[in-house]
Amino acid sequence: MLQTILILIFTLIVVPIVSYNYGTPLNEIQEILLYESALIALAVTTYCFVIGELTRNVSQTDKLWSIVPAVYSWYITIQGGMNERMILMSVLVTIWALRLSLNFARRGGYSLKFWEGEEDYRWEVLRQRPGLNNKFVWTLFNLFFICLYQQGLIFMFTVPILAGLADAAPALFWADYLLAAVFLGLVVMEGVADQQQWNFQTEKYRRINAGEDLGEYAHGFVRTGLWGIMRHPNYMAEQSIWVCFYLFSVACTGEWINGSIAGSLLLLILFRSSSDFSEEISAEKYPEYKEYQQKVPRFLPIKLW
Repeated sequence: MLQTILILIFTLIVVPIVSYNYGTPLNEIQEILLYESALIALAVTTYCFVIGELTRNVSQTDKLWSIVPAVYSWYITIQGGMNERMILMSVLVTIWALRLSLNFARRGGYSLKFWEGEEDYRWEVLRQRPGLNNKFVWTLFNLFFICLYQQGLIFMFTVPILAGLADAAPALFWADYLLAAVFLGLVVMEGVADQQQWNFQTEKYRRINAGEDLGEYAHGFVRTGLWGIMRHPNYMAEQSIWVCFYLFSVACTGEWINGSIAGSLLLLILFRSSSDFSEEISAEKYPEYKEYQQKVPRFLPIKLW
């Protein structure tokens, strides 16, 4: 796990530098807005670290994952002059943000005391691992990975909206509308996957608390619906949403690879590692999970290898 974390942090530094120097350079207004929005991201990162340390709840970044992309998008859109493509992109991010925030809220992620709320169970598991069960080491992990890395990632996968201010950016055309339709379809898919998970876990714990026979819920994890096709349909949709968002920059610039690709690339790396960790926990908790891993692909409905 520690090796994976170091690789992620290394890529956070290297990939943005390489990407920034690839393709058409940013114009003056893009550079200004990149700098200004990066300062907002730094302030958010500082907040997450300080509150996480004070409350011993390091899910502060989790709470803001679905919120700050909309903040960055609308800030850049408004400061950039409210062109049609950037408005469209910001509206799409807002729809994604509302859906994901509502799902997070019903799981107890938010509280009237905004610094409280449920901490992701995986952080506690990780906190007990050798090498991270030292308070000082965990504080460094919280600073560099949970806060700096993840907040930097969130900022970077929102950055493609800056391409709307490219000097040669065309007016909205068919590619933008197609990408918007795909984006919305992926939001629906993610919502369906989360709802299926919610329905399964709600009924499972209702039966447990009522002392009823668990029946089909005895294996402990959802494996029907979208979860019978992919082990992580919600993760698949989330990654695809931000790859789709990056493709708006391709429509703007005509460059299949441009400087804003770093965020979506790093997100793919993060979700691969995150799913590895989640599955490790599930395999330890549920005896049938390893069989499920053998039968059902991870992110795609077909096995590629």
